[in-house]
Amino acid sequence: MNARRTRRTMWIALAAAPAMMLVACSGTGGGATGDGGDAGATQKLTLAHSYNEDQPQHRCGAQVIADEVAAADVGLEIEIFPSSQLGGDADRIASVASGDIDIDIQGASALGAVYEPISVLDAAYAFDDADHLAAFMASDASDTVTEAFEEASGVHTLGAWSAGARQFTANTAIRTPEDLEGLRMRFPGSPQFLMNAKALGATATEVAYEELYLALQQGTVDGQENPITNIVASNLKEVQDYVSMSSHQLNTNLVIMGPIWGELSEEQQEALTAATEKAVAEVTTCVAEDEETVLEEWRTGGEWEVIEDVDRDAFSEKAEEYLSKTLTGDSLAVYEAIRSTSE
Repeated sequence: MNARRTRRTMWIALAAAPAMMLVACSGTGGGATGDGGDAGATQKLTLAHSYNEDQPQHRCGAQVIADEVAAADVGLEIEIFPSSQLGGDADRIASVASGDIDIDIQGASALGAVYEPISVLDAAYAFDDADHLAAFMASDASDTVTEAFEEASGVHTLGAWSAGARQFTANTAIRTPEDLEGLRMRFPGSPQFLMNAKALGATATEVAYEELYLALQQGTVDGQENPITNIVASNLKEVQDYVSMSSHQLNTNLVIMGPIWGELSEEQQEALTAATEKAVAEVTTCVAEDEETVLEEWRTGGEWEVIEDVDRDAFSEKAEEYLSKTLTGDSLAVYEAIRSTSE
């Protein structure tokens, strides 16, 4: 593998929280064939994530990684644990760092609890689209993030994909930043999401995702923002009148791998990297196809109105002005590196 690719696989700092004891599920310590293990033996690896099996992150992401690695016939077998079976995001980050979970799929904002600058990958309008994310990850500019993670830990990132852009819903159309005035908009409680709210001109109200439908139904909040897959899963068209296609943030997922990476042979590392690259392409395609199918149903169904003439330039200019002034240090460096790769 070339040196730059190797550097790009080292992203997550060691978590301070105690790791969950998942050794019984993990392949760690089993002896990979490339580092003193039994020749011909199959090394089992665990791959965990929080998504259900119908979502693109599983069927086009995790499953593709497992299938491609199996087809490579390099002595590796991946067992997938979806739907937070091996713990919530914070617990799994710690378990990856300790080696009790081998591979995990995490959102950038969740990883910000470990190393804050990585959460900037979830900044409002940081990326223009999924292609921009791919271009950034393939560029030398991504070293702004990856080298910092390499210095902080031995945990690797195999790749990153977009799980779709986030859109606004409310009982009024949102076309410009001014349309957010006076609305109580639900945002997740992570620092980057709350910064995004300010950058976009929204008044953020923190509500747990599991309580969102009821909060909208009862009027505790006036609107919210989520990717289309989550809007569908929560059936928000029952409690909202408009979905406004602001595409104000990519939902960025990182595929991370624990210290067992260093125990694998070069052939196994290359197989895992290639499998993840295939999954990144598959997820991007699956998300686009799923979203277009849903949007067509929404446009013709009459259950709520799809607002497509959102002034994204007004939103993105407002966000860029705010984030450029508010972010500092390494976080600002990451943001500037991302924007430098925009076309």
